[in-house]
Amino acid sequence: MYTISEIAKLLGITAHTLRYYEKEQIIAPIRNANGERAYDDSNLTWLRFVMRLKQTQMPISQIREYAQLYLEGEHTAQARLNLLEDHRNSVQSQIKNLTATEKVLEDKIAAYKNLITEDKELKTR
Repeated sequence: MYTISEIAKLLGITAHTLRYYEKEQIIAPIRNANGERAYDDSNLTWLRFVMRLKQTQMPISQIREYAQLYLEGEHTAQARLNLLEDHRNSVQSQIKNLTATEKVLEDKIAAYKNLITEDKELKTR
């Protein structure tokens, strides 16, 4: 079992973020005898998945929807699959946009390097 500060450190997030996820019904940590939040390995695995979804710009509302569907049981498998496939399509679109942006940046960087090199050659002549 992990405390809120331990799990936050493992995930590289704040305890405030974990409390927010709890408020948004994305995670439901166990409460120990003192009423303190306690997280197990399954919570850690789930939160790592949530962090991946957040890194790929999935809105909290969709993460909450996925979490609620999961808790409802196996009969929601198709809905969860649809949600993840839609998000995968969004990620693929992001990748295409980032790849195109990277190409533009590479071209600009090359142009500036050439300009600087030519300028240095002119000054040494």
